[in-house]
Amino acid sequence: MQVILLEKVGKLGNLGDVVKVKDGFARNYLIPGKMARRATEAAIKEFETKRADLERAAQAKLDAARSLGEQLSGKTVRIAQKAGVDGRLFGSVTNADVAEGLTKMGLAVQKSQVRMPNGPLKTVGDHVVSVAPHGDVHADVTVQVVAQTE
Repeated sequence: MQVILLEKVGKLGNLGDVVKVKDGFARNYLIPGKMARRATEAAIKEFETKRADLERAAQAKLDAARSLGEQLSGKTVRIAQKAGVDGRLFGSVTNADVAEGLTKMGLAVQKSQVRMPNGPLKTVGDHVVSVAPHGDVHADVTVQVVAQTE
């Protein structure tokens, strides 16, 4: 299916690109998420008239993400979890836990924006995770996992 991208989509294209994708990907993800539209003649003409507004909105999103990225870089989040004597956790620290910790610090981060390349954290100590508020903006955050005292 041919679609027009209404915003930048990672590994697919930028705003305004007409790309061919699988039907299910377009119907179930891109179109409901308002990231793309079917590429019909009428839709292409309508897109060209609205292009300036969409580019302004995309730039505003990018500016907000850069601002958040600057606030995030170098931050340390302290998370307490139950741990054994050897330093292994009785569970794990997930991206949802990190996002919740950052939100409590006053930084609006969703769990889908937290990138944990090695999976959930399962040991006590300092770990570096990446937070990506936008596809072009990444910030490294230190997660300090400590043993919970009761």
